[in-house]
Amino acid sequence: MDETMTETVQTAPFAPFEWMLSARYLRARRKEGFISVIAGFSFLGIMLGVATLIIVMAVMNGFRKELLDKILGLNGHILVQPLESPLTDWKDVADRLSQVEGIRLAAPVVDGQALASSPWNASGVLVRGIRSDDLNNLTSIAKNIKQGSLEGFDEGQGVAIGRRLADQLSLHAGDSITLVAPKGAVTPMGTTPRIKPYKIVAVFEIGMSEYDLGFVFMPLAEAQAYFNRSNDVTSIEVFTTNPDRIDAFRKAVTEAAGRPVFLVDWRQRNSTFFNALQVERNVMFLILTMIVLVAALNIVSGLIMLVKDKGSDIAILRTMGASQGSIMRIFLITGASIGVVGTLVGFCVGLVICLNIESIRQFLSWLTSTELFSPELYFLSKLPAEIDVGETTAVVIMALTLSFLATLYPSWRAARLDPVEALRYE
Repeated sequence: MDETMTETVQTAPFAPFEWMLSARYLRARRKEGFISVIAGFSFLGIMLGVATLIIVMAVMNGFRKELLDKILGLNGHILVQPLESPLTDWKDVADRLSQVEGIRLAAPVVDGQALASSPWNASGVLVRGIRSDDLNNLTSIAKNIKQGSLEGFDEGQGVAIGRRLADQLSLHAGDSITLVAPKGAVTPMGTTPRIKPYKIVAVFEIGMSEYDLGFVFMPLAEAQAYFNRSNDVTSIEVFTTNPDRIDAFRKAVTEAAGRPVFLVDWRQRNSTFFNALQVERNVMFLILTMIVLVAALNIVSGLIMLVKDKGSDIAILRTMGASQGSIMRIFLITGASIGVVGTLVGFCVGLVICLNIESIRQFLSWLTSTELFSPELYFLSKLPAEIDVGETTAVVIMALTLSFLATLYPSWRAARLDPVEALRYE
């Protein structure tokens, strides 16, 4: 009977008595208070590390998504520029591009730098000439008109400006804004600047401060006259149905253009910006992973102290027939429990904060009477958070793996403990 019981204890993996002893070791007793304090800090470290990782990665994903949506909502996914000769055939080229499958808009534009001024202030702007139908198809503009209207945009000499530019120049819809271009009429004395007032027909607000401050939209025909473009355009902005698959459209766009063109996609135009975001994201991930790593090392120190404290218990279990595997599993369960529970609690805390992050930001701003998320610095008017399932899963798996690895050495050390040496001085 005894041999049967001994054999069962030796061979049964994760037997009930192993779980029972692990649970007892996790419960603090007075003389083991310091060990329990270390275990508590390990739990808090893993919980905070996992929660912080999930929150930071979600916020950075939200930044990227919001900025990408706003940048691609205003600028084309592919910029078609002329080679060898000006784009005087822009109408035919735009029509052919619009018929390509997957392209929802091909908008000819005339771009030029100018100085926008009012009696109170002045600011440098990018003036973009565009057709009324194309402007109405840019939902980031058409659906965010705060003052005035885009009706009859092509018919007059009115312009649409951003909300921040209007505020900086102290102007409203219906007022006049003066645009100064460096290259105007050519005279015997040289080229003179072109100065012309325009009525503000609409004020838009995209939500990205750089665009709300720096863009002025003008009817295409008026922009051609203002910038001396005669009958050509600067480029054609092509908007696709799926900007992530932009490489699949390049060949079709080149063929449909029917003339020599040079293509620049949105990744090339914004490579510096998005590369900086990616580098910052990777660095933050590495830095915050250190929190989880430190917490895992706390598990190591806590378990080593527990093994030393329980040396006589381990020796007695060995003499009663417990195998080395059983001893190792007891301490594996003890250490892994801290990591698993800490990871799960951190996961839940991270999700709750991500889902309510804007409300939390507003509450903290109200509590501290400060602006915690300035649109001028961060480009966006609210704090975004986009939870990526793959990244969140990777964070959870990483925390669980580190927690498990942290228990291996102390558990192996407990299993290798010699019962004779442990009981010699008892």
